[in-house]
Amino acid sequence: MERRPPPITLLALLAAGCMPPSWAASALLHPGRYPPKEAPPRPVETLDLEGAGVRLKGWRFAAEGPHKRGTVVYLHGISDSRRSSVHIADHFVPLGFDVLAYDSRAHGDSGGDACTFGAYEKQDLARVLATIKTRPIILLGSSLGAAVALQAAALSPDVDAVISVAVFSDLRSVGHDRAPFFASEANIRDAFAIAERDGRFRVDDASPVRAAPSIKCPVLLIHGAKDGDTRPVHSQRVYDALRGPKQLILVPGAGHDRVVNTKVWSQIDEWLRRTLPAG
Repeated sequence: MERRPPPITLLALLAAGCMPPSWAASALLHPGRYPPKEAPPRPVETLDLEGAGVRLKGWRFAAEGPHKRGTVVYLHGISDSRRSSVHIADHFVPLGFDVLAYDSRAHGDSGGDACTFGAYEKQDLARVLATIKTRPIILLGSSLGAAVALQAAALSPDVDAVISVAVFSDLRSVGHDRAPFFASEANIRDAFAIAERDGRFRVDDASPVRAAPSIKCPVLLIHGAKDGDTRPVHSQRVYDALRGPKQLILVPGAGHDRVVNTKVWSQIDEWLRRTLPAG
């Protein structure tokens, strides 16, 4: 299936005069639904979770081995779904972690009619976290999911660690970043204003960098050094704003996708060994 351009990229088309602000706002709020077409190849429990006024469809992969080390909650990126959690489970389940993943609001099989880039999604996640019994809890998010994880970590005492991959520092900045040099500031401003009205949220509330100073748990930031969609400076801004334990890994030669290679997985595992309480 051919996917539409990423919603934030559509701001560039808007700025070039290719579409009115209302179209760009709609693309931001409604990135498209691509639910899993088949069950995962490993055993999984299907979940119906309660978000902040929406029902969320999820999966739970049970840890292997006699001793559970905790729960990894995986948060997918824009226009994706829980289907991308399979490779996360393939890594963490044999290491003794439960893996929980769900379709974000307005994605996959979950409810909700608008993506708000963390403004409401962080509230959904907080409700999901309160239901998890196997602790400690590690949030692992990619792109949009990383933004949601960081914003939720600033609010929820249930989060013990965050692994953030290719995060944007705030929605307004990344929207401007992706527009060409001849972008119309008025058109972009109008598109955000329409998105705020129709999505019933404030664009400036979708801001991991604003949330960062309130995060107390350890945070591992990972970003492709050659990411042209969300520049590495976004993770650097979040890193600079964090006041708790933190580490930033810039992956040489990596773009926005496929950032976590074999070497990075090893770095993640080592970071978790240092970070999580023994037991």
